[in-house]
Amino acid sequence: MSPTLRRRRAFSTLLHIVLAVVAVACGGAARESDDDRFRVALLTPGPISDQSWNAGAYAGLLRVRDSLGAEVSHIQTRTPADFEENFRQYGAQRYDLVFGHGFEFQDAAERVAPQYPGTVYVVTSGSRVGANVAPMIFGFDEPSYLAGVLAAHLTRSGTVGLIGGTELPPVRSSFLAFEAGVRSVRPNARILTAYIGNWDDVSAGKEQALAQIARGTDVIFQNADAASLGIFQAARERSGVFVFGTNANQNDVAPEVVIASVVIDLPHAFLEVSREVRDGAFAARVLEMGPRQGVVELVLNPALADRVTPGARAAIDSVRAEILAGRFAPPRLEFVDTATIR
Repeated sequence: MSPTLRRRRAFSTLLHIVLAVVAVACGGAARESDDDRFRVALLTPGPISDQSWNAGAYAGLLRVRDSLGAEVSHIQTRTPADFEENFRQYGAQRYDLVFGHGFEFQDAAERVAPQYPGTVYVVTSGSRVGANVAPMIFGFDEPSYLAGVLAAHLTRSGTVGLIGGTELPPVRSSFLAFEAGVRSVRPNARILTAYIGNWDDVSAGKEQALAQIARGTDVIFQNADAASLGIFQAARERSGVFVFGTNANQNDVAPEVVIASVVIDLPHAFLEVSREVRDGAFAARVLEMGPRQGVVELVLNPALADRVTPGARAAIDSVRAEILAGRFAPPRLEFVDTATIR
């Protein structure tokens, strides 16, 4: 073999070694980068197309992705077994933060969280605190009370309705506050309450609303997620019936019948917590997210502004000011287990 050929082969061998080392180094850096990336997941109990509770949570997940550059994932769950299985999956995949969106996720989060101490589990409307489990409590009662005040001014029949998806403690608490708001103006008002039994059945939502309307209801406060679309349909078919939107701003979903919405700014709430976790500043605790944190509010529908009298506006503004000043709090159902708070 000639000296020239030997030099060429030696150079070729050296080049392959260098390229191999570079490839391994780059691959290792890529894997390290992937491992270091902030990762956030969301479990919802229903479809993110509901224009309400689940849609707001998904918007929150996208806000975290866009604002913090996080890698995100979402799964719609259907059964308690799904809750636990997917919590485990995200923990095993080393996600930094997992939101279980609803009170019903509390038990599964508590069972799974101790096995994955590096993952923070946040349960919206949850009830108990653990080492890496935190409930996010929305001050939904305050604007629900304001909605009750408005409903009392709106109703001509003196009968208002409450329709929920299932009888979860946070829903019952908001209904308690709404009823108190109604009775602060009309003590003798008749209040009808019904639960659909699920959150997704649009037809059942419509049937419940029509049944209440047939009994004289002309204002309905609902917390029914996707089933709320059926309630709006019922109101459209019966003249003079108003409905309150909830969780998301539903004023534009049915602008001819939605008088106002109790809005949770889930993107803002999710972003605040996610930033704490990303920065290593998070401590498990009850995460209070209410009107004073700018997360929950009653938003009047401008398309129906002429239906809200000056007297009703003045009453709402007066109570809102008292709430924000800390001088008034509506009744609420206490479902947070304070014994778990450390």
